[in-house]
Amino acid sequence: MLEVSGIRKTYGNLTAVDDVSFEIGTGEIVGLIGPNGAGKTTLFNTITGINDPDEGTVLLGSEPLTGKRPNEICHRGVVRTFQVVRTFQDSTVFENVLTGAVFGTGESRSMAEAREAAHDALSFVGMEAEADTEASELTIADQKHIELARGLACDPDLMMLDEIGSGLTPAELSELTDTIERLRDDRDVSVFWIEHVMDAILGSTDRVLVLNEGQLIAEGTPEEIETDERVAEAYLGGVT
Repeated sequence: MLEVSGIRKTYGNLTAVDDVSFEIGTGEIVGLIGPNGAGKTTLFNTITGINDPDEGTVLLGSEPLTGKRPNEICHRGVVRTFQVVRTFQDSTVFENVLTGAVFGTGESRSMAEAREAAHDALSFVGMEAEADTEASELTIADQKHIELARGLACDPDLMMLDEIGSGLTPAELSELTDTIERLRDDRDVSVFWIEHVMDAILGSTDRVLVLNEGQLIAEGTPEEIETDERVAEAYLGGVT
């Protein structure tokens, strides 16, 4: 579904992403791990149009995404979250999700259809009861569920999650992980997921990509990644 070919991004003398290529299939959860500064978020930014790559291409199916603006890429079915929660704090939970339903899809929706999509997304993440609560009153874990609901309301093919599990307790992370797996299993949404919580990423993904110093050094099943010596040297060996 997503094909990334030869992506390279530099900032002055720093090569943040160096000739990275991979694919993500329909209905797949693919993890992206690597040390701090490995280029993970930069790679996300080049895929989603925040930054144009210096070289390489990104295809969604047969359609080029390279050079398109973030809103155009979102309308084509690729949505993302960020490391820091980006809910509208003075708006209600429902209003937050409604923004995705109204502005995040390339389809023409009536307001009634958008509201229905927002309610459906809230129900999916288990937050319908908090629909009239202001986002600022929620825990960080609940706000991250709202971000998932807002993304789902865009009717995506691919959801890209940038360290969505950071700062959560094990119980909160387990609940969030269950929701991510249901995105794939119940809605056939593919997921591309950056995470530093290794138990979550290795326990929930179909495949894992490993970046180190901007280069893709390994790709495989969670079991293969756990036993890969290059990964152990670059990353896993430093995790306690």
